[in-house]
Amino acid sequence: MLVTTTETVTGFRVVRVLGLVRGNTVRTRNLGQDFLAGLRNIVGGEVTQYTAMLSQSREQALDRMRAEALALGANAIIAMRLTTSTVMAGAAEILAYGTAVILAPEE
Repeated sequence: MLVTTTETVTGFRVVRVLGLVRGNTVRTRNLGQDFLAGLRNIVGGEVTQYTAMLSQSREQALDRMRAEALALGANAIIAMRLTTSTVMAGAAEILAYGTAVILAPEE
């Protein structure tokens, strides 16, 4: 499924707009990651444990958004955005959202 941040796709036209689709996940830190992050804070550098956790979270949110679009019969999602918010101390939500559409090649 094509997922794009743009509102149009070169060479295609929107045949039908199916509506808003979204996928989200809420993740919390864990004690082991916090300990390693604390050590990294002393010496500096990337906190790879958090980088991996956030990457996995984004992919899960995107997968859930795609699944919702597929259930509507979409073949693309346009105007996709990602956002994050703090739910509580140590927990964050990642939300992927966009517009589910059916695209057809331009003639």
